[in-house]
Amino acid sequence: MEQTAQINIYHAKLFAYFLEKMRSTTDGDGSLLDHSMIVYGSGMGDGDLHTQQKMPILIMGGGAGQIQGGRHIRYPERTPLTNLYMAILGKLGVPIESFGDSTGRIEQLSEV
Repeated sequence: MEQTAQINIYHAKLFAYFLEKMRSTTDGDGSLLDHSMIVYGSGMGDGDLHTQQKMPILIMGGGAGQIQGGRHIRYPERTPLTNLYMAILGKLGVPIESFGDSTGRIEQLSEV
């Protein structure tokens, strides 16, 4: 467990470095981070049980003004992760009706 914790700390530090580089890179009327959407998280909610519920997922960046930050959103149990992907694809202008096991788009991502 200690080795896994150290690996996770290392990955989190690399991710923080990556985000800081994006934040400090000018891009038009903002930063590269302001104009990006980055998904970072885990494919499992519980590594011991290999469950796909309660997965920690971060959406970073402003999506060129399309994503409201500074929020923690908890979705109902068994909400497919592909619903998040549907919302992101919608923000990117990709007209898609379904994706994998999706049941619809996550609407709270759109609240700006």
